[in-house]
Amino acid sequence: MSADTQANDAKKIGGDYHIVVRDESGLRLDRWFRARYPGLGHARLSKLLRQGQIRLDGARVSGGVRLEAGQKIRVPPLPPGAITSKLPPQKVSAADAAFLEGLLLHRDKSVLALNKPPGLAVQGGSGLRRHLDGMLGGLRLGREDSPRLTHRLDRDVSGVLVLGRDSRAAAHLCESFRERRVGKLYWALTLGVPAHPRGRIETSMEKTSNNGIEKMTLGKGKKARTDYVVVEAVGTRFAWIGFIPQSGRTHQLRVHAAALGCPILGDGKYGGREARAAGEETGLASGLHLHAARLRLPHPDGGMLDVVAPPPSHMEESWRALGLDWLAGGGNEDSVWALEI
Repeated sequence: MSADTQANDAKKIGGDYHIVVRDESGLRLDRWFRARYPGLGHARLSKLLRQGQIRLDGARVSGGVRLEAGQKIRVPPLPPGAITSKLPPQKVSAADAAFLEGLLLHRDKSVLALNKPPGLAVQGGSGLRRHLDGMLGGLRLGREDSPRLTHRLDRDVSGVLVLGRDSRAAAHLCESFRERRVGKLYWALTLGVPAHPRGRIETSMEKTSNNGIEKMTLGKGKKARTDYVVVEAVGTRFAWIGFIPQSGRTHQLRVHAAALGCPILGDGKYGGREARAAGEETGLASGLHLHAARLRLPHPDGGMLDVVAPPPSHMEESWRALGLDWLAGGGNEDSVWALEI
């Protein structure tokens, strides 16, 4: 019997062990537990992971790891309340459901694509009560199940976010992100103009903490690579840059823009006070000027999905103030729309 057949046929072995089936490939481990054990709270799950009672192929693991078909999950004895037949329905207000539908860029039987606004977190965290993950029940659009997240954007970053409408589609999309078969184009307005109109930034990045504040820094961590092109410069003070990340590290584009000597406007964390205040001092809109403008990836049903998102209002306002035309994308043969991603 092949490994795929075993993975599909044997969902549970040995009482306390589960085999990841093909439809679950690409799911985060914590989401796997949420689907199968919806009565198991987040705090309890986190404790079991920290204690090493939950294992993946015999090894300790974090809740954010992506599953692959055929892997074996060890599930420790759980209280009866953890095992329920189905997730409780998400309570989403009519206003939130209408808000989410207004963000739709693309809709078909397998995929939804949204234009996430800045300030809306994709997933919950400490002190966060309103986040996209908690509102996905408002995007059932006639289906019994809610769509599933397949990737994320930082809270202050706007732009294209793709959802799978069932486990099969979500797993396919997650696999594309994991195997880097996704083309991503971000727009940024930077303080300063790069010395070269096109280039590549390659660094190592690691997470550090100072006085309880976490930040990505250049160091010994994982490799990160970003291609960039200057779409249009505004004198020597500002530049509209198209960033094409070739890896997916936390805050990668913000760190790389700062490393380029051109921090993103509104990014006080990596650009300091000057980047945070420069917009206000020159009459430009406040807020982080970083937008996921385009996403191109394999569609779960075949072919390619190519989605474009217009920029948020604060970036449109700054574009107009500087005489930039995002619709033209630079207005020449090197238009941002013509970039290969």
